[in-house]
Amino acid sequence: MKLNGRFRKTRNVLEKGGRTKHSVVEQAEITRACPKCKHQSLECDLADRIDVCICGHHFRQNARQRIALLADPGTFQELNGEMESRDVLDFPGYMDKLQSAVRSSGEKEAVITGQCEIDGMPVCLFVMEPYFMMGSMGTVVGEKITRMFETATTLRLPVIGYTVSGGARMQEGILSLMQMAKVSGAVKRHSDAGLFYLTVLTDPTTGGVTASFAMDGDIILAEPGALIGFAGQRVIEQTIRKKLPNGFQRAEFLLEHGFVDALAPRDKQRAQIADLLGLHTQGVRA
Repeated sequence: MKLNGRFRKTRNVLEKGGRTKHSVVEQAEITRACPKCKHQSLECDLADRIDVCICGHHFRQNARQRIALLADPGTFQELNGEMESRDVLDFPGYMDKLQSAVRSSGEKEAVITGQCEIDGMPVCLFVMEPYFMMGSMGTVVGEKITRMFETATTLRLPVIGYTVSGGARMQEGILSLMQMAKVSGAVKRHSDAGLFYLTVLTDPTTGGVTASFAMDGDIILAEPGALIGFAGQRVIEQTIRKKLPNGFQRAEFLLEHGFVDALAPRDKQRAQIADLLGLHTQGVRA
């Protein structure tokens, strides 16, 4: 095993010549510690287990990994992949953050949208990218998802959506918050056409994304252990002046209280989604 560069301190992503998508891979740690059980897993072993620890903890995956796991090989066609955010409000430091996000994620924005087949059934798909400003919802994110829903409505296709987000992108102010209503409107038109929408909530799904299209699905699945909520626990406790139960924003708690329909372990996700598509779309195949 080559160890060249493994223990060299990486540059800050905002420094000139800082980390890129490729340098992150080259300088990645040989092992990764699980935040739940503290077990050290070899990266190659984690890859074989689809980034799931031996204790069942689901590590985050990037959007391209999820698409590769879900879509039939060779069927994914990206939509509106050229769209990029602009600093329309002249927010201090925003362009630096955008450039850093592009370098660290390898993506132009915090969501990837497209069309693909799952077990031979055609669908429209959006997958949010945790390594692009923690999947924050800006104007481009809202526009790409809206356009994808409009395409799905025109073509009469079901939609599968993977959410991961810290919420609305503060650097875009009210323009970011407006995406909640815009995307939800597109979801409603898709629903009014009698079409199926399934969401998979991953860690974390919070803020304005939770308060809009993440919870608009006809069926809502969640990865085990995913943090799901609107405001943070400390904010809520300080507001209501009450102590909240441990884990009240985790997927298991939300399942118990009816906010999600089922848990979706990563190794069973594709089969679970294909079964639900078959049930709710009469198994229409390409």
